[in-house]
Amino acid sequence: MNLPGDFRSDTVTRPTAGMLRAMAEATVGDDVFGDDPTVTALQTRAAAMLGVEAALFVPSGTMANQIALLAHCRPGDDVLVGEGSHSYLYEGGGGAALAGVQFTLVGEGGLFDAADLLAAVKGPDASGHAPPTRLVMLENTHNRGGGRVWAPGRFAEVVAAAHSRDLAVHLDGARLFNAAVATGLPASTWAARVDSVSFCLSKGLGCPVGSLLCGREVFIRRAHRYRKMLGGGMRQSGLLAAAGLYALEHHVGRLADDHRRAQRLALGLALLPGLQIDPARVETNIVIAVLAAGAPAPAEFCNAIGPAARALPFGPRAVRFVTHLDVTDDDVDRALMAAESVLREGRGP
Repeated sequence: MNLPGDFRSDTVTRPTAGMLRAMAEATVGDDVFGDDPTVTALQTRAAAMLGVEAALFVPSGTMANQIALLAHCRPGDDVLVGEGSHSYLYEGGGGAALAGVQFTLVGEGGLFDAADLLAAVKGPDASGHAPPTRLVMLENTHNRGGGRVWAPGRFAEVVAAAHSRDLAVHLDGARLFNAAVATGLPASTWAARVDSVSFCLSKGLGCPVGSLLCGREVFIRRAHRYRKMLGGGMRQSGLLAAAGLYALEHHVGRLADDHRRAQRLALGLALLPGLQIDPARVETNIVIAVLAAGAPAPAEFCNAIGPAARALPFGPRAVRFVTHLDVTDDDVDRALMAAESVLREGRGP
């Protein structure tokens, strides 16, 4: 019997045999003392790939973003983010609780342009009423936007506008390598314009845990302190860093397979009654479909197709499918057949 394909997220991947072997053979030390050679090698490799001075290995993308807020901002500052951004919705209120910042939402669907940004900037006023805008956070690809990729020209214009107002720019690149593969532009092209950037190892790259925060040497020195403050200083973490090194060597190029499968899934779903989806908007590995009136509710739909494919309710009427290292062409076929059974025939697979 086939197990259901797990489309809930690209965080559900399991280490491959090669990755497990690299982890088992890793040379380790105490990274808090700076003595873990495998962590050092990962940080050096990440910095080189992004074309920046330094990088810091942290347990999660959420911690990377929270460290960026702490390092760039002061309590009471304003941070501009796209609608539906990860830092605004999915980090447990950490921006307010830990960095003491407030968020201002800009644009629609996670993206915005330079005019939107400039209109949202709050400058210091004589009476002190307005919290000064200090930072702009961009997300590429954008999760709630359906894995959307920033157009390179638009991205450059937004960053230039931010810098023209003396604002720092942090790139939440949890799926940055998906953007790189989709556009053909290396990750360093995106990183070159911003002041700091993070990317996840534990999503499309298939590692069990970990993210990298990258930027200038002086920024990463500050980030070290905040990593310790947040409890992210790990000891013999070379076991985890070895997985990251393996992923950067072996799992970046194959992201194109995930994009291809996501597009095939979107095209199939678009043919079914009761689902609304534009395959042209599926740019990477995330497929978001809206269930029309009269179709099952998202949780009901996900439960019904569950024996064949696991998907995620994603709002009042939407469901999300994410392709990744552990999703095969057969999994896509079974997901489509299950969805058709539920929507056309009103029964489970």
